[in-house]
Amino acid sequence: MQRLMAAVLKPGDSALQLAREVIAIEAQAVAALAPRIDARFLRAVELLLACRGRVVVGGMGKSGHIGRKIAATLASTGTPALFVHAAEAAHGDLGMITRDDVFIALSYSGESDELMTIVPIIKREGTPLIALSGRADSSLARHADVFLDCHVDKEACPLNLAPTSSTTAMLALGDALAIACLDARGFGSVDFARSHPGGMLGRRLLVRVADLMRTGAAMPTVAVDASVMEAVHEITRAKIGMTAVIHTDGRVAGIFTEGDLRRLLESVGDVRSLAVAEVMTRTPTTIAPDALAAEAAELLNRKLKSGLLVVQGERLVGALHFHDLMAAKII
Repeated sequence: MQRLMAAVLKPGDSALQLAREVIAIEAQAVAALAPRIDARFLRAVELLLACRGRVVVGGMGKSGHIGRKIAATLASTGTPALFVHAAEAAHGDLGMITRDDVFIALSYSGESDELMTIVPIIKREGTPLIALSGRADSSLARHADVFLDCHVDKEACPLNLAPTSSTTAMLALGDALAIACLDARGFGSVDFARSHPGGMLGRRLLVRVADLMRTGAAMPTVAVDASVMEAVHEITRAKIGMTAVIHTDGRVAGIFTEGDLRRLLESVGDVRSLAVAEVMTRTPTTIAPDALAAEAAELLNRKLKSGLLVVQGERLVGALHFHDLMAAKII
């Protein structure tokens, strides 16, 4: 019996065809929104930009899930926003909405009981209302200051019942609002990074070399008159495969690496009598402490290096190894 059921439930070519149809139908639904981006959309953007409070997004069911995503996208792109569940709003959370806010109501039918319970109250308070709905003649659309039409010809569900195309269209329209506001505010990559300090993008846009570089005793250095053996001891101590060679006033004279030592042993053999100044690299790859750590990662990759000297003017202020960048999750 179990083998028979497994055979019946095993997906075949029909599943692949259906999946392709779902994607095509939803893509068509989103594409059909473009001609509807008109003066009403501009008015909605104006309301969002003029908002003195927060943008409050509300909905029920699948529209509520989409609303949470739209609120999150707005908040992360420079438009302070939050999501309020329509049913919870009718039981106290309505106090989270003020006349200084803008309310974005999501309901494909435009007749959601829970939403329409709170919409008239929100309107009486003088809160601007933007409605995303699939019906221009709905109760929600009639109450709205701005109605944005997200009508779809059909759902991607074969039964034409499960919200699929409609929720995809609603999400795309919400994204369009968020990105239009982002552009109008001049919201840039650094602003985005401030909203995402825990992610890789935030780290790459915010973390500076100075935040990661090794200083003090952790920064390997030898004097310009040191021997090769003294440089080797310093490389071993610091454990980052290199040492800076510096003048007495802190200016960088050069760099000596484990790679330099290997090549020297192959060509010379006995290095004990050599001065490091004779064999060091006199033009080391350097970076400024205020440079982005991501720039240091790109420089290491381009130069095929494992470490950099951090220089302020001509003076050594730190050292950076690719392990430091990996530990900080820059690379």
